[in-house]
Amino acid sequence: MSKKMFFKIVTDPEVDPRKCIVGMACANQAINDGHNVNVFFASFGVKLLQSDYISKLDSSVGTPEGFCQGILKELVKNAEGIYCSTGSQAVVGLTPENSDGVFVEGLDLIWSGPPGVIQLAADSEVQMVY
Repeated sequence: MSKKMFFKIVTDPEVDPRKCIVGMACANQAINDGHNVNVFFASFGVKLLQSDYISKLDSSVGTPEGFCQGILKELVKNAEGIYCSTGSQAVVGLTPENSDGVFVEGLDLIWSGPPGVIQLAADSEVQMVY
């Protein structure tokens, strides 16, 4: 039976990059298993959405070149929605106005904040935090 799942990626990839990738891989697995998945990136986890950043993460995670970016691209392609914290993006210097070309290709990013997190959590049946 399909569930509505909500994944929050909030871990700083500088602190625990493997945890971040595991979270995204689990979100992809949930999609592959037929669940409806929304993902919200917040705190320093928002850096994972940047094409340059995610493409260099493999050496920190111990995965083959292109692995981390591939996981993100699959998530972008198949998730119901990819959300980010507007405030967290601002801390790393990004806004909707200055972020063209920064994020991974094909990302239809939904900028939000605490009200979006609460709504996604309330609408979901399962929440997972990484």
